[in-house]
Parts: sequence; structure tokens; C-alpha cells
Amino acid sequence: MLLHLGNKPVVVASSVDAARDIMKTHDLVWSSRPKSSIADRLFYGSKDIAFSPYGEYWRQVRSVTVFHLLSNKRVQSFRDVGEEEILNMIENIRRECESSSSVIDLRDLFCSLTNNIISRVALGRKYGIHGKTTLDGFVNLLGTFNVGEYIPWLEWFNKISGLDTKVEKAANEMDTFLESVIEEHIRKEEYCSGEAKDLVDVLLEIQNGNETCFPLQRDSLKAILLDTFAAGTDTTYTALDWIMTELLRHPRAMVKLQNEVRQLAQGKSEITEDDLGNMQYLKAVIKETLRLHPPNPLLLPRESLEDVKLLGYHIPAKTQVIINAWAIGRDPLSWENPDKYRPERFLNNDIDVKGLNFELIPFGAGRRGCPGIGFAIIVNELAIARLVHKFNFALPEGIKGEDLDMTEGTGITIRRKSPLLAVATPYSS
Repeated sequence: MLLHLGNKPVVVASSVDAARDIMKTHDLVWSSRPKSSIADRLFYGSKDIAFSPYGEYWRQVRSVTVFHLLSNKRVQSFRDVGEEEILNMIENIRRECESSSSVIDLRDLFCSLTNNIISRVALGRKYGIHGKTTLDGFVNLLGTFNVGEYIPWLEWFNKISGLDTKVEKAANEMDTFLESVIEEHIRKEEYCSGEAKDLVDVLLEIQNGNETCFPLQRDSLKAILLDTFAAGTDTTYTALDWIMTELLRHPRAMVKLQNEVRQLAQGKSEITEDDLGNMQYLKAVIKETLRLHPPNPLLLPRESLEDVKLLGYHIPAKTQVIINAWAIGRDPLSWENPDKYRPERFLNNDIDVKGLNFELIPFGAGRRGCPGIGFAIIVNELAIARLVHKFNFALPEGIKGEDLDMTEGTGITIRRKSPLLAVATPYSS
């Protein structure tokens, strides 16, 4: 579908064939990003990985991210952090069950969990409510429609609506926060002694050791950190929220998952990452949820670098494309009964979320695919496995699965609008 948003042509791709053509066949042509004044202001002139236009700079910062920050070895080094924070979440639920009421807000717990994990992994320690509050306003702005991008003569409207002021305030708050984090690391001089402990340490070592072919400036360092912190927190807790929402709406799937996890965990006090490889139904539950509820339903827009053919149509250079991952995941040409929640559909096929199967692309694919897939999936799998291992969950009394409010919020990441309230009962084997 071709739209004209103001003076800019925008192609919306909602089929497997279109997605494959864009992210595989002509991936290089579609590898850039359209200019965004909001992203420019929030990410130091779009010096991050997600919003940077395609070119030598983007290749360099992506290389830093893939090989230094999110390599398999680095992800494994964060293993203890994830396990410890998930254990803390389990203990918090247990305390709530014992103290007052067994009704808990799972969304709030998931938000705290992912914020704590990403804070420790990226920034070295937890930053609590300050980091979370600063991040929430920041992420919301990224999903704001900026009319001035498409109709330049209406750019003045951003001043009247207060958008420019909000962006400036969010950028300043986040910059102050990141500066304090970096200065804290420099004062402690942790980054220059021994094995780096977090992503700030790694980036400071690269900056001081000149391990890359280009100088890593302060703004670039902050932009990369911000990508990791913002993207990792928001999308991961949104995915966890949707996974538990669907399990609560479908008790049979919940019981089947609990049986798998508890059978494999017999004789063990805690599930570890080593156990996850054998939990096929758990993987199917996560894939099915990501099919129906991709955290970023409209993948970040791309822009063509030159004229290109797309499914036989001539598309001129500088055309934006929005890939509708939500529609592709519900396409009846690819999925039987696409609106039904049925994890079993993934038990007898090899479809995965890693960007090779274009029927399921919650993390994108190709050059601009998300480099943090491995880290996000491990957090999701381990958190859900431990939750259903330790507790039985049900909706509060009087609420049926079909009555659960599934209204979506707005923004670049689509969360459920309402909190996810559930009754947790400790399970004893």
C-alpha cells in the first residue's frame, strides 16, 4: 500500500513476500532510516544504532554493539544478573502473597525486573524510580507523530502543542542522567582494571584503548548506551506482559506450560538457563505471543537509498517503508486460524523469531534487525519458566479470560493499556 503523508511517499508492507523483498532481497537498498527531528534530538543527532542513517558511521557503531556489547560471550557474562533479579521478583511475589493479598500487578513487576536487569547490565547498578521515570517519558516521545516531518509548513504546530518543549526536556533529563552514570564510572576507574563489568565499562575501554577504526566520541557513547537501555527495557517488559496475559486468558496453555516446566525441574530448587533448551512448549508460548503481539508492531521505518523494484512496482529513492509485523503475524495466507492463540502451531515447525522466517518478524530482519534478540529471549524464557515453576496463576475472582481488557496503548512500543492483575498462589511440589 502506498500512502502520501504530506510531501513524503510511504509504502506500508503487510505481507511475507513484501517483507522478504525489503529485508532480504533488497536489504541494502532499504537499509537506511528516514530523518527524524525527534530522534535527532533524543539520540545526539541520531548517533545510535536504531535511528542512524546507513553508512560508515552506522556500520562502526553496529560493529561495536554486536562484537563488544551483545556477543554470546558478553551475554553469558550477564547470566548471574538475570538469574538474581528474577529470583528477587519471585521473592517479592512470595512476600506479597504472605503479607496482604494474593492479587498482584504483574506488569509493574515485569517493568521493575527488566529495568533492574538492563540497568545493572548496561549501567552497572540499579537506578530505581529515577531511571524508570526518565525512561518512560523518553520512550513515549519516540512514538509521537511529528506533523512537521511530513508537512514542513506546519512545523510551527510543534511549538504550540508543546511537543518541542517535551522533547527538549526529555533530552536534557536523559543527558544529565547518562552524564552522571559515566562520570561515576570514570571516578571509580572501574573500566580500566580487569574484566569490564558492564556496558559503560566496555565503551569506556573502547574509547580509551582505541579498539575501533573510528574515535568513539562522548555523544556516540551516550547514544549507544541509550539504545541499549531504552530498547532493552521497554520491549522486554512489554513482551512479558503480553505472554502472561495470554496464558491467563488460556488456562489450558498455562497448565500445559506448568507441567512441562515442573517435570523438567524435578529435584531442582531453581531453573537455570541450562534447562531452557529442553522446554519446547515454553518456546512455542513465547513465539505465539510475539506473533499476535509484537512489541513494535510497526517496525522502525526504513528509507530506500536508490530506485528499486518492490513486488514488481517501481519505488523511487528516498521512499519510506513501514513493515507491519502485526499484520504479517496474523495473515491467513501464512497462519491457520490466525486470530486464535495456539502455541502448539510452533511445536512441529522450524519457524523462529531470529529474522530468517518472514512470517514472524517481531525483531525485524536483515541489516537493521535488532541485535539484542538473544539477550531478550533468554530473559523472557527464564522469567516465565521460573514464574510458572513457583506459582499457580489465575485471574482475580469474577473476571473471565474473555472479559480481560485487551485494549492497547499508544507509542512506538504497544503495551496493554490496563495493569495486569493476577492471583498468585505458591506451588509446592
